[in-house]
Amino acid sequence: MIYVTGDMHGEQEKLLAAERDTPLREGDTLIVCGDFGYIFRNDERERAFLDEVENRPYTLCFVDGNHENFPAIYAYPEEIWNGGRVHRIRKNIYHLMRGQVFQLEEKRVFTMGGAYSIDRHFRIEGVSWWPEERPCREEYDEATRNLLACGKKVDYILTHTMPLKTIRQGGWFPDPHDLELTSYLEWILYQVQYQHWYCGHFHADCDLPGKITLMWNEVMPME
Repeated sequence: MIYVTGDMHGEQEKLLAAERDTPLREGDTLIVCGDFGYIFRNDERERAFLDEVENRPYTLCFVDGNHENFPAIYAYPEEIWNGGRVHRIRKNIYHLMRGQVFQLEEKRVFTMGGAYSIDRHFRIEGVSWWPEERPCREEYDEATRNLLACGKKVDYILTHTMPLKTIRQGGWFPDPHDLELTSYLEWILYQVQYQHWYCGHFHADCDLPGKITLMWNEVMPME
């Protein structure tokens, strides 16, 4: 079974609560829709917690959000896993890279992390925010190639932020700094056939138009 949830921001109790409330068994996969955060300070406490999670029977995956330590994540080995590019954090923990199409439990899953940090002015570059938080041109190009290669048809889409249109429909104000990414996601909204779309970033749990579910605290099976 594949489960999906929202931003964790490195809160150890939040992952432990997800494990208590969800019957995660051997062979299951839990995917976090960005702002994973367990590789943020990149210190001994975080590494010890990841070592503990490595002993769990399930697989933990995440698309990146904006509040991530990208150099620390990118320092992990890159591999091909279930058809797409990942950074392998532990034997059962994977960063699902941007613009990839994975084959998970016979389902085709497209991933596109990243977003703009609206709280950037409270943070320090290279310490608490990194320029890699938004996709680069090469990542957009790779995403488009992979979507075209599968006939612009997938089962699920996993992102951190959401399409421009959906942001407005949800009553939020689009940030102009994020227009390149949210506009690209809107292109996907209209051009790609999918069953369901899951995202995070806006710290709420709700369903939105276009078969899009915004995730934060809830943990739910993909359907």
